[in-house]
Amino acid sequence: MDEKLDFSKGDGLIPAIIQDDLTRKVLMLGYMSEESLKITRETGLVTFYSRTRNVLWTKGETSGNSLHVKKITADCDRDTLLILATPDGPVCHDGPDTCFNEINQTDLVYLDYLQDVIKDRKRTLPEGSYTAKLFKKGTAKIAQKVGEEAVELVIEAMKSDDEAFLNEGADLLYHLIVLLVDRGWTLQDVSRILALRHKR
Repeated sequence: MDEKLDFSKGDGLIPAIIQDDLTRKVLMLGYMSEESLKITRETGLVTFYSRTRNVLWTKGETSGNSLHVKKITADCDRDTLLILATPDGPVCHDGPDTCFNEINQTDLVYLDYLQDVIKDRKRTLPEGSYTAKLFKKGTAKIAQKVGEEAVELVIEAMKSDDEAFLNEGADLLYHLIVLLVDRGWTLQDVSRILALRHKR
């Protein structure tokens, strides 16, 4: 965001779309002045300009439900912002998770977070980390673990214990992500292949 933003179209204000960094749900829309954007960057807390009260206000200053900035991006015209943030609680002043009355939850997005954690373990190899130990043992050992977890999942699928079955599914998926990251690939690469197959 080094290029100058265009505040002229909105009489000194630009709209800022706030999106949850983890779930990617749109949380709210607010407006920012140059000063409120400066404060947002400096504090890491989303700060708006109120068009009705003509004052700066930091989200959560009264409710405690702050928005912690993760990333700020401008659109192609440099007159709108997209801010990825982590909310401390419900965002709407009326109580719902979002100002669009949506539940701010998407379980599958957790896989992106988990994959990022696994990538970090590969990069830093912290002591005491099971994931780091797998990376240190190499591709063959990781592939072996994937095979073992797949067999255990098949065994549990033949039984009636749903909890054990789902836990084995989680183990298999975790180890598969580790293997993908080890080989330099991601779940998104696998997803693209599935999408291509679906189009055929």
